[in-house]
Amino acid sequence: MAIQLRKSYRFAFRSSLYITLALATVGFVLLYLQDLLQPYWPWYLGFVLVCFIICFAILQKRVEKFIYRRIKQIYDDVSLLESTSFTSGPITTDMKTLTSEIEKFAKDKKIEIDTLKIREEYRKEFLGNVSHELKTPLFTVQGYIHTLLDGALEDKKVRKKYLQRAAKGVERLIYIIKDLDLISKLEIGELHLEIERFDIIELIQNVFDLLEMKASKKRISLVFDMEYDTPIYVKGDMERIQQVLTNLLVNSIKYGHEDGTTEVSVENLIKNKVIVRVTDNGEGIEEQHLTRLFERFYRIDQSGSRREGGSGLGLAIVKHIIEAHNEKIYVESVVDVGSEFSFTLEKAEEDPVS
Repeated sequence: MAIQLRKSYRFAFRSSLYITLALATVGFVLLYLQDLLQPYWPWYLGFVLVCFIICFAILQKRVEKFIYRRIKQIYDDVSLLESTSFTSGPITTDMKTLTSEIEKFAKDKKIEIDTLKIREEYRKEFLGNVSHELKTPLFTVQGYIHTLLDGALEDKKVRKKYLQRAAKGVERLIYIIKDLDLISKLEIGELHLEIERFDIIELIQNVFDLLEMKASKKRISLVFDMEYDTPIYVKGDMERIQQVLTNLLVNSIKYGHEDGTTEVSVENLIKNKVIVRVTDNGEGIEEQHLTRLFERFYRIDQSGSRREGGSGLGLAIVKHIIEAHNEKIYVESVVDVGSEFSFTLEKAEEDPVS
C-alpha cells in the first residue's frame, strides 16, 4: 500500500527558529565585538537564512521519521482488530489528525461492542422464548401419547379425549411455526403485498363479525367510535391489514376486562393519510414494556407462564406488516385505564364519477 505523509511543519519551524535565533545572537555578539558587523552584515544575514533552512530540513526529516515509526506501530497494532475504516487511509504524522482518528475509532468500536452485547442478549432471550413456546405444546402432546401407550389406548373414552387434546397441542405447534414462517418472510422482504383499494370501514366490520363470539364470551363490546355513513377507501394489502386488525382486536379481548369495550376509529391524519385507532379499557401496559412490546415472543408477564393462548408473535407480525406498507404503528397505554394501538394507511381516491 502506498504510504502518503501528511506533514506538520509547526514543530520543525519553531525549533529551527529558536536554534537560528540562538546562533544569530552568538554570531551577532562575536561580529559586534570584533567590529566586523558592518562590512559582513550581508554574509551574516545569509548565514542566518541558511542556518534556518538547514535546521528546518534536518529537524523535519528526523522528527518525521521518529514520529512515523511510532505511529506506524500504532496503525499496525490497530490493524490486528481488522478496522478497515482506520487502516485503509494514508498514515498521518499530524498529531491532531491522528488523535481525531483514534478517538473516532474508539467511539466506533464502543458502539460496535455495545450493539453486539445488545444483540447477544436479544439472541439469548429469543432462544429462551422460542424454547418456552415450543416445549409447552410438545410436552403436552408427548404426555398424552405416552399415557395412551402405557395402557389408556384400550379405553375408548380416554383414547378419544387424549387424542383430541394431543391434536390441540399439535395445532398450537403448527400455529407457532406458521407465525414464525410469516414473520421471517416479512423481515427479509420475501412476502409480496397485493396492494389494492378497499373500504377500511367495511373491513373493520368484517373483523367485528368474525370475533363477535370470542368477544361475547367476556362480554366485551366491539364498536366504532361513531357511525360511518360513507366508505373510507385506503390502499394496502387487504388480507394483511385484516390480519393486523384481527391481532389487535384479539389482544384487546384477551386482556380486556369483562363487560368492557373495544372501540375502533378511523380519522384523517394528513391529506393523504388516515390513522386507525384500536382503543380498549382493559388492564393496560406498564410504561417500561412499551418499547419492547413488538418484539417476537416478548412477554409482559415475566413469570414464564401465559394466562392467555397465542403464539406470542401477534404484535411482532402487526409491526412488520405495517412497516412493509411503509406506514407507522403507535401504542399508548395506562395501567388499569386501557391501551390504544394505532397505525397509518394511505388514502385512496374515491370512485370516479361515471
